[in-house]
Amino acid sequence: MVAIRVIREEGADHSVPLPSYETSGAAGADVRANLPNGTPIILAPGERTLVPTGLRIEIPLGFEVQVRPRSGLALKHGITLPNTPGTIDSDYRGPLGVIVLNAGQEPFEITHGERIAQLIVAPVVQAIFQDAEVLSETDRGAGGFGSTGRG
Repeated sequence: MVAIRVIREEGADHSVPLPSYETSGAAGADVRANLPNGTPIILAPGERTLVPTGLRIEIPLGFEVQVRPRSGLALKHGITLPNTPGTIDSDYRGPLGVIVLNAGQEPFEITHGERIAQLIVAPVVQAIFQDAEVLSETDRGAGGFGSTGRG
């Protein structure tokens, strides 16, 4: 287990639960909207917005938190996150907001306390990028998008 320290923003509603795993096998902890004055956000089709969570988090060095969409919202309403997965670095201490996009056909109402995304805690490996004269050969070579088959 990795401990993620959490504080609530000034003015945040403390009755909104902290991120939590909804089942024992869940990889992602659901994070909730913490809306000023509890006022819902109406998201028109094609519109995106930054949804506040009312939280700031402290991620241990050597880890990141990935922000991912919730599959039920995506399937049923077309609600997704345009920068998926979003990355929260271990040295960030600012407010945790979730960029939400309505890719559906109908307006969508985001309500106070609603589960809007999931947070995945993952280890980070940093690399050293080095100049090189040549790269090793592979069967794929320089084949790009779609080069290994359909899609």
